[in-house]
Amino acid sequence: MPNNDSFYKKVLDNLYDGIYFVDEQRRITYWNKGAQMLTGYGEKEVIGRNCHDIFLHLDSNGNGICSDACPIEKTITDGRKRDEESFLHHKDGHLVPVCLRVAPIQDTDGQMVVAVEVTGDHSPRHALRQQLENLQRLALCDPLTTIANRRYVEMSLNSRLEEMRRYGWHFGILFLDVDHFKQINDTHGHDTGDRVLKMVAKTLVNSARSFDVVGRWGGEEFIAVLANISRRQLPRIADRFRHLVEQSSFRLDDRLLRVTVSVGATMSHLDDTVESLVQRADTLMYRSKQAGRNCVSIGFGEEMPETSATPSASP
Repeated sequence: MPNNDSFYKKVLDNLYDGIYFVDEQRRITYWNKGAQMLTGYGEKEVIGRNCHDIFLHLDSNGNGICSDACPIEKTITDGRKRDEESFLHHKDGHLVPVCLRVAPIQDTDGQMVVAVEVTGDHSPRHALRQQLENLQRLALCDPLTTIANRRYVEMSLNSRLEEMRRYGWHFGILFLDVDHFKQINDTHGHDTGDRVLKMVAKTLVNSARSFDVVGRWGGEEFIAVLANISRRQLPRIADRFRHLVEQSSFRLDDRLLRVTVSVGATMSHLDDTVESLVQRADTLMYRSKQAGRNCVSIGFGEEMPETSATPSASP
């Protein structure tokens, strides 16, 4: 077997997973094609830059880990291997769920280099991508965001309602609306507005489980249909979706553009129809708008809704 740098670089470049190396200052020294495919960043955009300036890694709840809990920094310090689930920021702004595998190695000069493997193809995500490909073939995919369209969401809601009546399996629904979206279009143009919708859509899909359904209801409105959850779980899941969207961003000119969503969350009733369920979630979403936006309003029909999360001044 040949033993030279070009051979091993060719091998690494042809791996599906993302591979990159950083030095002891966390500056990127190597970047393979898999990392480019996963993140959207080309080699010339990242070599020599500090990794935390690019990815802004988040934990599974959307909290930053690059400063206090960075697995790469920990490995540089103690020389131990690590394996952690996280989100990274794609160049287009949305969050991508990945598994980080971090290992210390020595380069040819005896200096420590940290090798990072970034795997984004967990089996549930792979199943979800296959599902979306099927949606495209069946004309059930929104052409702009490439997630499920309104027709597919309605079909999914009808199926869940039928399961609930037959087996007693209740489910949750989130109605999400991008805050101040008209202002974004008016200020930055419709192309930027389209980028925002794509970013939000991909973040929502990447935040969901493989058996949940996330779709574009229309305009800047999205719906998530959440199977196998309880009333107790609904607030935490709804706020997680909200927080992950808030953490998404893409660069526009000389600044990062971030958006937030207002969320209405409810559970299904035995006497619900698609119309009544969506209307209840939509009404709760408007309560979040009235409460200051970027928050979650939760209600179950028979009681006053609760509003959670701190409203933000961001658009």
